[in-house]
Amino acid sequence: MRSVSVGRLLRRGACTGAVGALVLTGAGSGAAFADDEPGTDQLGIQAPYDQSVTVAPAGGTAQYRTLKLGLYHDNDNFTVTDGHLTVDISGLAGVAEVAWPDNCTPNAAGTVAVCDTGDVPTRYSAQVRLQVRAVTGAAVGAQGTIEYSAEATGGPDGTLTAPEGSETPVTVRSGPDLGIAAPQDATDVAPGAELTVPFAVTNTGNETAHGFTVQMWATYGLDVVTRYPQCTYAEPDAGGTSMPTTHATCAFDTDIAPGATVELPAPLRLAVTDHALFDRFDYEVEPVDGITDLDSSDNGRAWSIVADNTADFAAHGTEVSGAAGDTVTAAFRFTNDGPAWVGNIGSGDPVAVIDFYLPEGTTATSVPEGCETAWTSGDDPAVGHYACYPQMWAKPGLDISFPFQLRIDRVVPDATGRVVVHPHTDKPVTFDPYTANNTAGVIVNPTA
Repeated sequence: MRSVSVGRLLRRGACTGAVGALVLTGAGSGAAFADDEPGTDQLGIQAPYDQSVTVAPAGGTAQYRTLKLGLYHDNDNFTVTDGHLTVDISGLAGVAEVAWPDNCTPNAAGTVAVCDTGDVPTRYSAQVRLQVRAVTGAAVGAQGTIEYSAEATGGPDGTLTAPEGSETPVTVRSGPDLGIAAPQDATDVAPGAELTVPFAVTNTGNETAHGFTVQMWATYGLDVVTRYPQCTYAEPDAGGTSMPTTHATCAFDTDIAPGATVELPAPLRLAVTDHALFDRFDYEVEPVDGITDLDSSDNGRAWSIVADNTADFAAHGTEVSGAAGDTVTAAFRFTNDGPAWVGNIGSGDPVAVIDFYLPEGTTATSVPEGCETAWTSGDDPAVGHYACYPQMWAKPGLDISFPFQLRIDRVVPDATGRVVVHPHTDKPVTFDPYTANNTAGVIVNPTA
């Protein structure tokens, strides 16, 4: 998929990698995060990089496995409809066979089908589900290829065509295939509530998994209530610079036979804390002893938990004085006065853009880390404008100073610069209802 995997972000502790993707644009006084250009669009095919099928048992037939396909396009400024995905399975001869779903129309030979996907979204969804299985006699290691092409109506020129070369290798394998069902997002959860994680592991492979490992990551607004003796836990580093998460590593010796589903020894409970807001619980399973899972696409899940809570982002100005030619330190501050933390754990984007418009008669000679020259529509070219970016999360009590070195080119009594905090989150939810303190002044040579 094209979107950033939150699980990967949590595992590697990413914090500022997305800052380089930010641009300043748009109307009004604030900086904005870039959207796709309104005049371009691209059709894409979402298909697995690899698909496993299990070898047929002696004297029997292999089980069908589901291969999920879909179309998407990049720019939501356009409506794209009438998607058609062409699937060519001629490269599977002697390796695997396909059962076509109702929205696919195969040719007479059954080797090429055109699949109707309908309206094309800007985010991936599985619109075509092929059933694929190894043919009798195909040995472990045999491999074939499914090829794709696609077109749809819409975009800047009226028709979109996907780039050529999309394909999925299909390989005959033998082994366990552990998977977890995707959970439903939880929204408007009251702080203080407890939730049970929907955690059941199913083996859709053709061999027994003789035990399994589990890894779990809970973001800062969640407490892991259930603690298993088979797990080791690492708590968030309160003063650290990495993503604040609780991480657990577990090993269970339960056998999971082909077709069986097992649960953890006791229900896994999470507490939604008083500082919860945009939270995630990531969890993944693997067979023990280094055995390769047949299909890792469903081994890990991310459960989004949005609490009914608020945070209070605030700007704090300052006052400084000096004579013409002096350089003074003007340090404004950004705080999160809580009670909730805020984290962009999906995108890795900073939680805010902070605009700083310089006081009249001053020039910035030194800019703090995390700030850069900015411009937005309607800016006065005579007024210096900078944008500053905090990290991707803000705990309650966060207090960050942005010390600018300002040269006083000419003395202007009560020269007032402006600091404006623009919250930015992955979730389309207003979390900061008190906006009066999102703006502050930086005054040079106050008269009062």
